[in-house]
Amino acid sequence: MNMNERKIRLYDSENIHSSEDRDEYEKDYARLIQSPAFRRLQGKSQVFGAGSGDYYRTRLTHSLEVSQIAREVARKLAKSYPFLNKKEHPGLMMDPEVVECAALAHDLGHPPFGHKGEEVLNELLLEEHGMCYEGNAQNFRILMFLEKRAGSDSGLDLTAAVLLAINKYPFCIDDPGRLKGVYKREWEGIDYLRQLWAMPEGCATLEAQLMDLCDDIAYSTHDIEDGIRAGKIQMNTNLFEDDRLVSHVMQEIIDDSGNGVMNWEQVDMNAMVKQVLHQYLLQWEMIYLECGREPSRTRREMKARWVRKFVSGVGIIDDPTTGWKRVTFIKDGHQDMELLRTMEILKKLAWVTLIKDFRVQRLHKRSEVIIKRLWDSFKVPETGRLIIPPDWLESYEQHKEKWPWERMVADYISGMTDAYAEKVYAEFFASRSGSIYERD
Repeated sequence: MNMNERKIRLYDSENIHSSEDRDEYEKDYARLIQSPAFRRLQGKSQVFGAGSGDYYRTRLTHSLEVSQIAREVARKLAKSYPFLNKKEHPGLMMDPEVVECAALAHDLGHPPFGHKGEEVLNELLLEEHGMCYEGNAQNFRILMFLEKRAGSDSGLDLTAAVLLAINKYPFCIDDPGRLKGVYKREWEGIDYLRQLWAMPEGCATLEAQLMDLCDDIAYSTHDIEDGIRAGKIQMNTNLFEDDRLVSHVMQEIIDDSGNGVMNWEQVDMNAMVKQVLHQYLLQWEMIYLECGREPSRTRREMKARWVRKFVSGVGIIDDPTTGWKRVTFIKDGHQDMELLRTMEILKKLAWVTLIKDFRVQRLHKRSEVIIKRLWDSFKVPETGRLIIPPDWLESYEQHKEKWPWERMVADYISGMTDAYAEKVYAEFFASRSGSIYERD
């Protein structure tokens, strides 16, 4: 295998615009954490709205936590699986620095107001232009086009290894029937790299698979910690033995099209959901006593133990359906479906108790109104160009042959933080909006 295949860049292949005294992945790391898109994650919602309180996670802290988990697991796997160090295929390697960079970048494409913002932008583009908006695809739009660095009009120009480690859905989203993937413009570059690496069709690199699994580990542990802290998840039998909670968790599992691979039909879902919730509450009560009845210590210890439990189960197996390999939970040499299902139950517990909470739903409704009215304000070129920042208009004029106005508007709105979207909305529609001399 030619190792340069992992460190090549699509545009600055000769390193004209970067120094020679650092490893290529170190350059990628620096480009990511110093980018405006990464900084803006501090102002984007994870579960609770950004600014809800100092304690709760934002997209930035979530991304940092995913990167820490992913880097440590990558190190463990590299020591446990000798084939990873044989370097027989660029997609069958496990470099901790690559996985760390991928985890830092995995949520850059999220618009303001979390998944609700993504849903609204997608609906608007589909209804009015037959185009889609999807957070994973927007990641690559940012990394390969919207972000600018010295000497490049093509995004951050990251290495092939990092780009493909972010690409957990290796498809063109503009192909019929695709709900996840990469927009056609950026897919040309991603597909070129995949062809260069001879990646099997539809298969992600091991590094991308690990990043995705660690994202789920963080989501199923950290978001619950935030929910307990906020009082949305009451650690008592009134909640955990409530048949309505069990029913809601089950319904979310059934409605999630991605759950087909977990073979839920092979188990009694109702019994398993009840068992997981029961054991979770018992564990909380035990740790609560161990921690001297201090809720804060109990939350942190509970989270830490579940992260350890999930991390210790991560391994790599052969995937007979694709002829590739799969990063997943392993037990006795086989995929640990019980642990996968347990993680899914905890993810849905967070979803139904936090996202479905009526107060959070009110915030979502407000977010929907804000994004729709911003879209209506910008969508007509003749009037929209009067209120869009000049640097965006200059960039649009340079690239408009391949950058439709409606996509540019979606890119502009999606790059906003929660607070900035509210600020612009207030300037347009509130009776008072501060000084016109405030800088955007």
